[in-house]
Amino acid sequence: MREALPHGGMSENPPIRDDAQEFFDEGQLVGVWTTQPLGRRLDYKAPEGGCWIGAFVEVPLGPRKVMGVVWGPGKGDWDYAKTRKVIRVLYVPPMRAELRDFLEKAGAYTLTDMESMLRLGVRAPGLGDPPSMRKIYRKGDVEPDRMTEARGRVLDALDEYGDLSFTLKELSETAGVTSSVVKGLVKLGAVSEQDTPRDLPFVRLDPSLPGKELAPDQAEAAEQLKAGVCSGAYGTTLLRGVTGSGKTEVYLEAVAECLRKGRQALVLLPEIALTAAFLTRVLERFGAKPAEWHSGVTMTERRRTWKMVGQGGAQLVVGARSALFLPFRDLGLIVVDEEHDTSYKQEDGVLYNARDMTVLRASICSAQVILASATPSLESWANAEAGKYTRIDLTSRFGDAVMPDMRAIDMRGVKLAGNRWISPVLKAEVEARVASGEQALLFINRRGYAPVTICRACGHQIGCDHCDARMVEHRFQKRLVCHQCGESKALPEVCPSCEAEDRLAAVGPGVERLAEEAAELFPEARIATLSSDMYGSARALKAEIVGIAEGAADIIIGTQLVAKGHNFPLLTLVGVIDADLGLQGSDLRAAERTFQLMRQVAGRSGRSEKKGTALMQTYQPEHPVIRAILAGDENAFWTAEAGERRMAGVPPYGRLAGIILSSTDPQEVFDLGGELARLDGPLRQIGAQVFGPAPAPVARVRGRHRVRLLVKAEKNAPLQRALKAWIKQVKVPTHMRLSIDIDPQSFY
Repeated sequence: MREALPHGGMSENPPIRDDAQEFFDEGQLVGVWTTQPLGRRLDYKAPEGGCWIGAFVEVPLGPRKVMGVVWGPGKGDWDYAKTRKVIRVLYVPPMRAELRDFLEKAGAYTLTDMESMLRLGVRAPGLGDPPSMRKIYRKGDVEPDRMTEARGRVLDALDEYGDLSFTLKELSETAGVTSSVVKGLVKLGAVSEQDTPRDLPFVRLDPSLPGKELAPDQAEAAEQLKAGVCSGAYGTTLLRGVTGSGKTEVYLEAVAECLRKGRQALVLLPEIALTAAFLTRVLERFGAKPAEWHSGVTMTERRRTWKMVGQGGAQLVVGARSALFLPFRDLGLIVVDEEHDTSYKQEDGVLYNARDMTVLRASICSAQVILASATPSLESWANAEAGKYTRIDLTSRFGDAVMPDMRAIDMRGVKLAGNRWISPVLKAEVEARVASGEQALLFINRRGYAPVTICRACGHQIGCDHCDARMVEHRFQKRLVCHQCGESKALPEVCPSCEAEDRLAAVGPGVERLAEEAAELFPEARIATLSSDMYGSARALKAEIVGIAEGAADIIIGTQLVAKGHNFPLLTLVGVIDADLGLQGSDLRAAERTFQLMRQVAGRSGRSEKKGTALMQTYQPEHPVIRAILAGDENAFWTAEAGERRMAGVPPYGRLAGIILSSTDPQEVFDLGGELARLDGPLRQIGAQVFGPAPAPVARVRGRHRVRLLVKAEKNAPLQRALKAWIKQVKVPTHMRLSIDIDPQSFY
């Protein structure tokens, strides 16, 4: 991947200054938060030329130089003569007061230390580098007279990334060639070498360009959203629209209004693979592409985006959840697309829900929030019902498209071979679609080939060496993979327990096994398999999705990746292989997530002129969730689900916090959990209950034994304050880990 070019020496350019911030003259004490885990701010003397609150600085810490941010005046509780001096002020815009406030409040809510929160706000390479020139490489105008495999890879890489530029190292690494190959193409004119400033503003978007013609209900919704943006005040709107109702076109009108007002906008997407189609829509609407922020962009582009956002050189950012921590100069609108999606919850490091933190940040900077979904989270639905959020409903599909017919296939009376999962009814429907030139989607929410590999001689199930989890067979890779820690091993030829040969069997279906069955049942059909772990890069996955949308496949085999906003115009049939899968287990959100996933998957069908059909194979056709999905009465489902949650006192009508303890010693971690459970006085004072300690459902991950406690409290209880007092009563050994998950979404 691309890396920032190193710079030599100090910059002759003066630091970027904000005269609105409090200034400290040389020698005055300033308090600096660093990104190092120290648990406190450090005092330093202001450097020559002074500095101001919010300035990004380089400071000495022992023998090292580390990055920090001036947070205010120093405390002065250290010998002034021994206090060290700020080394330099970095050439980036100061961190604005609203972002500092947001980091503090988000940290207080999630009980996260300030150093970890600050790291979220500085996740870009080369921030300390001064403005400079660099050589970049783009596609040239000349075709090489002699094409080699290495030269072809360079030109293919330039074609794949479009108008993005590369450094020499980036282009060489992306194409898998030496730099001499690139330089040779430069001499021939097939690759262009240019000198340019390292970080340029993004091409200006034009909000005056016309958007798509909207239906009356869509136009009315757009006007409501635009009015919120024009108010210049905070507000949150739940934009609920059936799949294919044109939610994107509606909220892009609000983005246009935000840009007209001279403010910046942020659109969060739950899946990187969604960005290709979305960026095309932005280009069509505004005449230029936005800035991107996610793991699929190069490090050079990440640094450019971070800097341009702070300087006002990026009007619109499209990104993953971490884009919420960018240093916007004037953020006026945040859109959370598919707001119900579980990927908005960060499950490691800093534990936060980007949907909830979006509302917090917008309230601080007087921005509007649009939460868009066909199947909103119960939290957002409840806030709209309570009047905390405005709610706008789009009940019909865009253009001539209509909602698909939904039917259940009762599998209790279907006789299938033990290694088959596609029913005769579904098989016939797929054949009919393929024969008429349409597309069919077969959906199963399991990655890999099979979830369990068992020895038929001794019954041994192959598990991960480092986790209490069964390894999943990935036949395309010819490996077993642990979906908890990522550990993989080659498929064994003999049982690791009894050493029996040829007795290992794959049990249960995964997306790869379903693709194998489909290839046997439909030998003439073109089959594409969509699963997040089957592609080497995000761009390869994007290219596959674009190809499918253009008709490159007859049958799509997919996991929940296909449910996230894709538009396949030729798709008229969706077949859900195991609609009951998500209903298993004790997760309090099992019904909600199954309902959302099934409705989202079904909504991929019939998004163009032809009416679609969704068929769900189920062994529980009378289950309330299955019946609600088929009936299409979403309000009835939410009302019933809300009633059950309210009776149980769980979110969104109560509060939960998860405490996760881990250690290599199982007894030690249980002892600490038991001690915490006995010292529950601070929690009892607010009426909270403690459950546990108990082994986590996956009790060992990466060799560490995991124990959980669950704290349940009333909705308005001061939970964070009580948790801090509770945890302070115990001393956690350095080799053990304790993390707190406010509002947990999963309980693995």
